[in-house]
Amino acid sequence: MLLTELLHPGILEALAGAGHGARVLLADGHYPAGTATGERARTVHLNLKPGVLDVTTVLDVLLRVIPVESAQVMVPPEGEPEPPAVAEYRARLAPVPVETLGRFEFYDAARSSDLALAIVTADIRTYANLLLTIGVRAEGTLTRR
Repeated sequence: MLLTELLHPGILEALAGAGHGARVLLADGHYPAGTATGERARTVHLNLKPGVLDVTTVLDVLLRVIPVESAQVMVPPEGEPEPPAVAEYRARLAPVPVETLGRFEFYDAARSSDLALAIVTADIRTYANLLLTIGVRAEGTLTRR
């Protein structure tokens, strides 16, 4: 029995095999996961029903499991307002730096050979995609012996 709240075997396996600098994509329900992910990445579909599981919920769990070094978000074309999801991610990730990328730049970043895991959610918000870069584990961070 695991002591972590993250129990999904596919996600655990992919994270256990990822290391410093590997990336994790948290995709909304609109994301083209079949064509805009790295070819070596494991894809996990959590999109049972629109709106049932969103990127923020998955992010909250992952932040208790992996160290995050940096993040990238997808934003609409210049002149359009920043999506509410982006502000939400910045707040949850602070003080981790969050870089903004246009749609096609984001797709290119997610196609990177460093992408270890793509988690497709049922998030119905537009531009709710998030790309995390795994950091290093600090000494003394074991929770139980």
